Amino acid sequence: MNLKNWSKLFLKTLLVGAIVSIITGFLLPFSRESISFKDAKDVLFYLLILFFFGAMTSVYSQLGFFAYMILNYTAIGVFRRKTWQYIQFALAVLALLEVMFFRSFVGKENSQTADLLLGVVILFVAVATAYFKVKATNPTAWVPTIFFMTAITVVEMVGALQINDNNATIFIVVPLLACNAYQILILHKLLKPKKS
Repeated sequence: MNLKNWSKLFLKTLLVGAIVSIITGFLLPFSRESISFKDAKDVLFYLLILFFFGAMTSVYSQLGFFAYMILNYTAIGVFRRKTWQYIQFALAVLALLEVMFFRSFVGKENSQTADLLLGVVILFVAVATAYFKVKATNPTAWVPTIFFMTAITVVEMVGALQINDNNATIFIVVPLLACNAYQILILHKLLKPKKS
């Protein structure tokens, strides 16, 4: 990964986060109640807030992505490759269980159905992302992709779970999942050596 590829990944992920945040920000209020703007300035200001929130979320996602890459590189040096895959799989399962029952454990009043649904959505996105990653690369990408899309995403969104508001959780999780999926799916293209 050279500086040119990293900056390309950074800017494109920033754009993915901003676009997904804008879409989520406009769809979320309309799903429960109507939102009213006084004039075009209000719409523009709301759009600007959504853009910068998505950009900030993408930076947070990229921190998690590079932390995972360092963790993966270190773990491959410490454990045998097969052992590291088992560890990743176990941690992915624990992360999903945590997200499904986190608010119950910390004593917050919340619908258990919403947490279970969140865990199922994260699992579904992780499996779909892993499927496309395996098609683009090789079968050994299953477990690392599932681990990254579940465990790392859950670590990144713990703050959103503590807010204890389903709309805030959705507003943070959707851009995070989009940015994480984009980064893991594009990584092999950035690391592929150019043909001379």
